[in-house]
Amino acid sequence: MRRLLTTLFVFSFGAMMTLSAAAQESSKPETGSMSNKQAAGTTMNDATFLKKAAQGGLTEVELGQLAVQKASSEEVKKFGQRMVDDHSKANEQLKQVAEQEHVQVPTELNAKDKATKARLEKLSGDQFDKAYMSDMVKDHRKDVAEFAHESKMAKNPAVKSFAQQTLPTLKEHLKQAEQIAPKAEQGSKSSGK
Repeated sequence: MRRLLTTLFVFSFGAMMTLSAAAQESSKPETGSMSNKQAAGTTMNDATFLKKAAQGGLTEVELGQLAVQKASSEEVKKFGQRMVDDHSKANEQLKQVAEQEHVQVPTELNAKDKATKARLEKLSGDQFDKAYMSDMVKDHRKDVAEFAHESKMAKNPAVKSFAQQTLPTLKEHLKQAEQIAPKAEQGSKSSGK
């Protein structure tokens, strides 16, 4: 009887180990085709962040180009050019991270950002400067908050690193926008528009 129990125990233990190994193997991510899947370690929040950051970066570049063309203040024109330069560079880094993590990011403005651009295109002079800088302050406050959150909370190391590297530049943009916006506001009031 004791021999029978020992044999049953050994057999049961062996069966459990085999099932456990099989379960672990099936839970491993596939290493083959991940072209349409997010990479392991990229959470839905990280992917959403990448998509929003890409959308925001595209918008900053397009609105910056508009500021270079339409702004009346030299300071606003320079700020617009800085947006084009800095956000173009960040957009390239973001594309590399997104590609590496198999996250598809937008390549054109969404409806809301197109509407903002259309609204700004209708303005000129001091009115443009005021509206553009007001938008830049609001956008960069939101961006700084989102990047600060992601730089702490991202699960994916590449996404976290991108957020951490980009955050100081966004803080500089916000500081600069907050310094220029009141001047643009003054310019709009003094010209009586």
